[in-house]
Amino acid sequence: MNRPLHGWGVMWNSVNRLDGPTAYLVWGPLFRTRRECRDFIEKVYGYIRKRPDLRDEPHGWRVPKAVRVKVTAQERKP
Repeated sequence: MNRPLHGWGVMWNSVNRLDGPTAYLVWGPLFRTRRECRDFIEKVYGYIRKRPDLRDEPHGWRVPKAVRVKVTAQERKP
C-alpha cells in the first residue's frame, strides 16, 4: 500500500474581469514546512506585492499562498 506524501505547495491566485477568480497549484517543489514554502514564495513571487500594474486589471495577480498538499500515486493497469 502506498503512503501519501504530505507537504506544502504554492497556490497561484489571480482575479480579473475576463477570467474571474483563478487558482491553481504551481508545478514545482514540495516543501516540508510552511515557513520554507513562504520563504520561497517571497523570494520568487514577492515582487508582485510591489507592482500595482500587475495587481490591477487586466492581470489581477495576487501573491501566491502556501497550501497544504497531499500527493498520492496510483498504478493504472491497462
